[in-house]
Amino acid sequence: MTTEKSEMWCATHLNNLALLKATYTTYAYKRHFHDYFAIGVIEDGVQTFSCNSAQYVNPAGGIFIIQPGEAHDGQSATDTSFTYSVFYPQVDDFQRIAHEMGSKSSGLPAFNRPVIQDKALSKRLLHLHQVLRQNTPRLEQDSAFIDTFAQLLYRHAVDHPQFETVHKESQTVARLRSYIEDHYADDIPLSDLARYANWSPFYLLRVFHQEVGLPPHAYLESIRIRAAQRLLEGERPLVDIAFETGFSSQSHFTNAFKRFIGITPGRYRAIFCKTREDDLTYTH
Repeated sequence: MTTEKSEMWCATHLNNLALLKATYTTYAYKRHFHDYFAIGVIEDGVQTFSCNSAQYVNPAGGIFIIQPGEAHDGQSATDTSFTYSVFYPQVDDFQRIAHEMGSKSSGLPAFNRPVIQDKALSKRLLHLHQVLRQNTPRLEQDSAFIDTFAQLLYRHAVDHPQFETVHKESQTVARLRSYIEDHYADDIPLSDLARYANWSPFYLLRVFHQEVGLPPHAYLESIRIRAAQRLLEGERPLVDIAFETGFSSQSHFTNAFKRFIGITPGRYRAIFCKTREDDLTYTH
């Protein structure tokens, strides 16, 4: 049975970043080119494609990078299907991240081969793809986007930018923490935090993680969970608590709460209320 399936998304807040997830068996791309990057990971099966004058075979786990202006095609390398997840970032996305990493070049970031075998980076790219497809907080999406593509540039660009030294910035980080605590119910973009600190988004991510031990989005989620714990001591409906503490849905709230606390919000409330009724001291 022939399997042909594809779905596309657009992360509008990330310079209209397009994403594709597809499974193809007989479908083959015509030879073409475009003025943006195509960066993907083969999840299952084997892909083959020509790029400029060479032919490549890319097995599961492999990363491919088609650079702007490169003529290419693509299809399954076997009689069975292959599945892949792809990003289509603009040139200026890479240029901006490279500049924030300290690159002095104003040209197009280049990669020295179209197929890369890098298991750690494959996992990062697939995680980013999943994060951007889901209704995750804006701060998490922004952070994962910059962090993942910075790693790609650092590990595989021809003139790979180096990571600049991170200085101790305790006062500014304290201000950032206060800002997150005051706005935890909002869908905070990374750009807002960067403007508030007067830093680049890339530098902010590195400094914040170094000083706090968590990236900003994880710190935000921790604050939201603590606020939810306090509200669960009352009788507000769970769905109201979810939205009041910045979660996109009750299911998102429940899943996050269980990851942090180990039990569901409903179970937490039941335990807390029973503890209160029995006049026991709450020590969690």
